[in-house]
Amino acid sequence: MTSMNQVSTTTARAVSTSSAGSATALGILNRPATIVDKGIGIAPKFMPTLTEEDAIVQARLLKALADPTRLRILSLLSRHEGEVCVFEIVESFTLEQPTISHHLRILRDSGLVDCRKKGLWAYYYVRREALSRARDVISSLA
Repeated sequence: MTSMNQVSTTTARAVSTSSAGSATALGILNRPATIVDKGIGIAPKFMPTLTEEDAIVQARLLKALADPTRLRILSLLSRHEGEVCVFEIVESFTLEQPTISHHLRILRDSGLVDCRKKGLWAYYYVRREALSRARDVISSLA
């Protein structure tokens, strides 16, 4: 009696043999592999202008800007030149306080906003140099 494993193994072998035969007929398997040795010192034709670290920092900045709620928070903070208390930010949105705090944390981690604690409350403000940096990142891509 033939088990299911033997039947599926036989079928798999038949499929792999037929696909290998067609690949050989197309010349795919007979083609030599191109191996690039980075130790030889051959310079690539194109090089990115950003380092890996710079790209990570800039991506974090742009990701923080790529959310409608965070853009609205930045707009609110920019309109009020001074510092805005976190409860005033929460009152301006239909979102709950933990969600606003999450967005504020992302904005702080990206460097777009900062806060100052006064007692139990945190007062947020826009860091203008970070907005200028974001503008420079975008214009450098154009």
